[in-house]
Amino acid sequence: QVQLVESGGGLVQPGGSLRLSCATSGFTLLYYHVGWFRQAPGKEREGVACISRSVSDTLYTDSVKGRFTISRDSGKNTVDQQMNHLQPEDTAVYYCAAVYGRGWPPPRDCGYDYDYWGQGTQVTVSS
Repeated sequence: QVQLVESGGGLVQPGGSLRLSCATSGFTLLYYHVGWFRQAPGKEREGVACISRSVSDTLYTDSVKGRFTISRDSGKNTVDQQMNHLQPEDTAVYYCAAVYGRGWPPPRDCGYDYDYWGQGTQVTVSS
């Protein structure tokens, strides 16, 4: 059974940090590109960061460049996202997703048609 389970969300003050983790099972993570997405209330879901299979090339949307870092540990079947210097506009539900068999780089903002999605974890940035 394929599962992607996000964790690490919570409430943080502006300027703070969080580390999200996407734990995967039921498929071989090494062969999948993985993306982190977010959806704020009243807004469309947007791609935040993505990491390629095998060689771990990375891409970030402009608003998080220099603040977020995506990484993968295929041995542990996890993909993490370190988020620093968080701002209120980063408040959203964050999702991870995995896709197999696509070329790299992806369409704009990590816009693959993903095979699997997690259920999401809430990140709230507020004082």
